[in-house]
Amino acid sequence: MGSFSIWHWLIVLLVVVLIFGTKKLRNIGQDLGGAVKGFKEGVKGAEEEKPVAPPQISGQTLEGEVRKEGSASPNNKA
Repeated sequence: MGSFSIWHWLIVLLVVVLIFGTKKLRNIGQDLGGAVKGFKEGVKGAEEEKPVAPPQISGQTLEGEVRKEGSASPNNKA
């Protein structure tokens, strides 16, 4: 038994061609190729749409001190 020989596969191919015809098989091949291509583009597009980190904002650092509202400053005596 084992696997099929090359002659078995050729006979199967001949029967498929006789049943469906070459034009129908060509159309099926084109449709399948288009589907695979669309799938690859969809996967590639999904990878490109990954969220990116927000850009770092550069600027100046302001120094100061935090005081409670209504408290007097050390330089200002109330």
